[in-house]
Amino acid sequence: MEPILNFAQLTAHLKKLNHRKRIAVVCANDPNTEYAISRALEEGIAEFLMIGDSTILKKYPTLKQYPEYVKTIHIENPDEAAREAVRIVREGGADILMKGIINTDNLLHAILDKEKGLLPKGKILTHLAVMEIPTYHNCFLFGCCGHSASHATTTHRDDLVCYLYLPPLGIEQPRVALIHCTEKVSAKFPHSLDYVNIVELAEAGEFGNVIIDGPLDVRTACEQASGDIKGIVSPINGQADVLIFPNIESGNAFYKSVSLFAKAEMAGLLQGPICPVVLPSRSDSGLSKYYSIAMACLQVSRDCECRKQASQVTNSSF
Repeated sequence: MEPILNFAQLTAHLKKLNHRKRIAVVCANDPNTEYAISRALEEGIAEFLMIGDSTILKKYPTLKQYPEYVKTIHIENPDEAAREAVRIVREGGADILMKGIINTDNLLHAILDKEKGLLPKGKILTHLAVMEIPTYHNCFLFGCCGHSASHATTTHRDDLVCYLYLPPLGIEQPRVALIHCTEKVSAKFPHSLDYVNIVELAEAGEFGNVIIDGPLDVRTACEQASGDIKGIVSPINGQADVLIFPNIESGNAFYKSVSLFAKAEMAGLLQGPICPVVLPSRSDSGLSKYYSIAMACLQVSRDCECRKQASQVTNSSF
């Protein structure tokens, strides 16, 4: 697979696969979500189960053009709609869960239900984003631990590295930068001590064919000249493909700042649940929500391919 360097290449790759993924959408009662769904239908990458107020959903003109790929379940209460969507995913009726205009907290409550939710025991919930910035040479991923700074452990960050490394953008050896406000390791910054452990694990081959270094600040991770000026020697060399932030506060601030001031296009997913969860902000553009759908479809396709390859290896051993 050739590296996917922008969102246009992502759509082109999915269209070549010619297989629609099944997406359960909770409360798709807003124009931006409608645009994203309509675009995915037109591109041929997904089919949808719309769970919410069908009196609103049936007004969307584009959805009427694809009756074979759109079904609706009428549930007016958002919490009930979220629980039904989660149940459908758990029972194999959908490959992807998507948030519409429902509050994030309401949807997460259904996802995190210990008995009927989607997060396996022992897994962490974190947010992964892919961004395309006009001034940067390729798409890159970033994420943060879905915990506050005081509760994010080294194990959580190890899991996060795995989440960010696995998404199938076709980068043969991704460069992962562990982000902090300084490049110095100090007991005053506990995150930097965690980073040392992660780098050691990476050098021992724990995460596969990946380069990991840190702590680095965003600029030295993404601009070689900044590292040269500071005299920083790093295998990242200003060419980061992946940024990992120490906590949800810093990651969210970066996400909102780059999208607003740098006009970055975004795709966002939750990692940790049994399926990709498209969880855009309610204020995200329709295009950003479409790219999030596309990224989720790519992850499902890659997961299916990995399971197929694993099955072939297992069968050939007998």
